[in-house]
Amino acid sequence: MAKRPDATAPELLVEGDGGTVMMDPHRTYHVGRDPAGEVVLTDARVSWHHAVLRTTDGHWMVEDEHSTNGTYTDGRRVDHCDVGPGSVIRFGNPTDGPCAVLRGAPPHEEPRHGTGRPSAVSYPAGTHTFRRPSSVRPLPAARTTRIGRAPGNDLVVDDLAVSRRHAELRAGPDGYEIVDLGSHNGTYLNGQPVDRAMVIPGDIIGIGHSAFALAGEELQEFIDTGEVSLDVQDLAVRVGKGGRRGTGGKTLLDHVSFPVGEKSLLAVVGPSGAGKSTLLNALTGLRPADDGSVLYDGRDLYRDYAELRQRIGLVPQDDILHSQLTVRRALGYAARLRFPEDTAKAERLARVDEVIHELGLDQRADQPIHSLSGGQRKRVSVALELLTKPSLLFLDEPTSGLDPGMDRSVMHMLRGLADDGRTVIVVTHSVLSLDVCDRLLVLAPGGKIAYYGPPDEALAFFGFAQWPEAFEAFEADTARDWAGQYRASPLYRRYISADSRQPRHAPEAAPLERRPVTAHKAQSWGSQLRTLVRRYAAVLSADRTFLIIMVALPFVMGALAHALAGSSFTRESALNGLLILCVGAVLTGAANAVRELVKERTIYQRERAVGLSRSAYLMSKVLVLGAVTVVQAVVLTLVGLFGVRLNAPGGKGVLMPPLVEIILAVALLAFTAMMLGLFVSALVRKEEVTMPLLVLLAIVQVVLCGALLKLHGVPGLEQLAWLVPSRWALGAMGGTVDLHRLLPTPVTADPLFQHRPGIWLLNMGMLIVLSLVLGFLVTKLLRRREPEIMRK
Repeated sequence: MAKRPDATAPELLVEGDGGTVMMDPHRTYHVGRDPAGEVVLTDARVSWHHAVLRTTDGHWMVEDEHSTNGTYTDGRRVDHCDVGPGSVIRFGNPTDGPCAVLRGAPPHEEPRHGTGRPSAVSYPAGTHTFRRPSSVRPLPAARTTRIGRAPGNDLVVDDLAVSRRHAELRAGPDGYEIVDLGSHNGTYLNGQPVDRAMVIPGDIIGIGHSAFALAGEELQEFIDTGEVSLDVQDLAVRVGKGGRRGTGGKTLLDHVSFPVGEKSLLAVVGPSGAGKSTLLNALTGLRPADDGSVLYDGRDLYRDYAELRQRIGLVPQDDILHSQLTVRRALGYAARLRFPEDTAKAERLARVDEVIHELGLDQRADQPIHSLSGGQRKRVSVALELLTKPSLLFLDEPTSGLDPGMDRSVMHMLRGLADDGRTVIVVTHSVLSLDVCDRLLVLAPGGKIAYYGPPDEALAFFGFAQWPEAFEAFEADTARDWAGQYRASPLYRRYISADSRQPRHAPEAAPLERRPVTAHKAQSWGSQLRTLVRRYAAVLSADRTFLIIMVALPFVMGALAHALAGSSFTRESALNGLLILCVGAVLTGAANAVRELVKERTIYQRERAVGLSRSAYLMSKVLVLGAVTVVQAVVLTLVGLFGVRLNAPGGKGVLMPPLVEIILAVALLAFTAMMLGLFVSALVRKEEVTMPLLVLLAIVQVVLCGALLKLHGVPGLEQLAWLVPSRWALGAMGGTVDLHRLLPTPVTADPLFQHRPGIWLLNMGMLIVLSLVLGFLVTKLLRRREPEIMRK
């Protein structure tokens, strides 16, 4: 455990970038732009590995690491030099380079005992966002500091991402300990979620949009104001043979590097297949790059993704809201899922109204989303992401399908969002409004940078008058080295400094392990389920077409079954009546569910990335659709058998009255068919293929149910029929009425039609087993559709 450091322990005050690093004389401090270093500087004049601070014979020494622009003390460039309290060191320039001041006690103090992790990971010193602490609070000895959103906390954080009672910083004889109080969005130490952990100077505690750092006996708070920078360094993505970190396969992104300044709007354009979507997935962390890093204001996004994901907004090309709901209602459900469970309803509604007003949707707030124009729907999707106040906002083809006027309106909206204090990156095919962007990134085929810089200089650089000519050249002139020409140009040296993108004299980094992220959930599993059930019920009730089909289908199928059954089950009618009940149940259940997962895939992927529970999502579908399906099955059976004499042996069923047993069998068959529909919906890639598959499923159920073919004793066919739900349902119903007695044929001699309790329970039990197996398979298929970094 780390002992509490003395208040006079040596400190390195980094004035250029903000922050203080507590110095340990038994450690070496690497200074540079490398985010893995102990003192991280973002100035472009600073080399990747610039200098080293260490102790020698009881005194501090700074050593230059062959930096390009030099290390200076007292205005002189030095290779190595003794420094002490009060020494001023500048990196990259003798007059206005980033400045570090050594202050405090000499290095011969008693050292602290380590905890097995770096004692100074200076994130504030390496960022733009955390320039100066927004507040500094003294930490009295032997006292607990409670942090949270509620007014009664010792340190109140006005942030809806923070729980009312979020965490405690406890002082003890061995130092400080951070303890999470069961918060919904989690407490993080150096980017990793923790329940309780020792904190030493240099550690960064992440809570919501705030970070806290120990500086002696003070707790410094740094609030993420949204003005963040992004530094993309040497990203590479490969697929196919050799794939990740291999040498084979296809390269989708080829060592892409560029900076994105704070409060700026970057547009990414390029021909189809140039890697735009791949770059977007790498920048958002949904599919981390195989090589390279993405620095969110100096912090490694992949390493700290569990914490930083809350500060990233992503608007996919497809809408991420249920179009049947009104704007206000859809945003309200999203707020319930994304904000902590202890957030008051008034707080959520106030935030919803705030983003509605910010996006200019006041007049459309109570209008169904499907009735909005394309540009207005895109504004609603952006409003959803702004609920949690992200610092980085990514958009994928936001103007796709819009007319030129709407195109320009959306781009001007993004310009305004950037000006309000966000970094906005938009992937687009449209070149109509590039003039509103601060920077333009053009990707050439193969995932290489063909241009990065101001939009108004791009066409002149390529030597074309119009963008269509440039895009045609990308496709036609495959031999031209677009990336090489840009690297050799003055624009590259001006906007992407070669020195600022490549480490100097740096050893090759070990591959970064990409471990799945376990996302904290803003709501508990039960609360998520309740919200999802209410939302899904609201969506279905607002879909008039679905309601009409849902009501009409069981009556139509029931009427057909009644017509075939006649007034009583006889040799001629019994099998036909039961068969129609099976077909009706299968069609009812499968039709309810076969589109439900594939049509919501984009919504699910986005919500999963921000903490949605996979099992809660699936259970909401099962509960709502299951309830609807069972009611339909009951109606179907009652209509089909109304007034029909079942002619069961002695007027009794196997275990219960005959009508009750048949209702249970039809309801369970319809439920199993619904699970089969969910399986198909999770399996397919496009909604259009679900209807042909539904027809195929119905045909298979009819052929292999046992009413048309002799299955018992036929090798292969009998075993295949075990996987068909209607096979077991027809067996249960046939056993109830003793079908072999009514219609003695080779087909009805099937043992599953026996009027015996054990056989009837086997038939019903197999339907339950098939439902559980299908549910398990749907869960695995949902995992395949999730963001890669979330899979576990």
